[in-house]
Amino acid sequence: MPENPVPTRAFRVGVAGPVGTGKSSLIGTLCRELSAELQIGVITNDIYTDEDAQMLRAAGVLDPQRIRAVETGACPHTAIRDDITANDLAIEDLEADFAPLDLVLVESGGDNLTATFSPALVDAQLFVLDVAGGGDVVRKGGPGIARADLLVVNKTDLAPHVGVDAALMERQGREARDGRPVIALSRSDANSVAALCDWVRTMLAAYRSGVHHPQDPGPMAPHSHADGTVHAH
Repeated sequence: MPENPVPTRAFRVGVAGPVGTGKSSLIGTLCRELSAELQIGVITNDIYTDEDAQMLRAAGVLDPQRIRAVETGACPHTAIRDDITANDLAIEDLEADFAPLDLVLVESGGDNLTATFSPALVDAQLFVLDVAGGGDVVRKGGPGIARADLLVVNKTDLAPHVGVDAALMERQGREARDGRPVIALSRSDANSVAALCDWVRTMLAAYRSGVHHPQDPGPMAPHSHADGTVHAH
């Protein structure tokens, strides 16, 4: 039996981050840029709606049938970390309908800074922050920021308008991540979009060769909700 067997299913990439950081937009960008060379599917997560899936379908980034929605009915992180059954089944159905797929992008519902995917669900995960969230958000840390496979500092074109030093944010991200990659991204900057696509290509090649294995960024930190409910993962 080979030491690094070739995978028989699509490469799964989780996209996490707080509400409004541009996760859906990032997924749309990847679909536009890579769909000519890769067979792609998308799974979105919302609590009670399929709004993110509808937005991506309306944008025409993929065949609408390749974009599936999971309604978690609970805290967004529940379906990507605690009980991945709904997402796992959605991915399996998508792969059965469109096999062979090269890449499945799984978008978490917008969550707090501690959200991470289970390595049983995705093979790699990226964490998205945006400059409008404040220049100090990287320093606040969390397992996703510190240990996801990729940190994306998004919407850098807005930095001058919100008084944030995007280059400093990127540098602090690199310092917090012990050498793990960071990309400062703007949809209007072709070089940063190319860097994001190249990261996906590189990770996909490593996955296919059996070199890449899912890593767990670590459990989410305990946190509370407006109703007083406290979660500890």
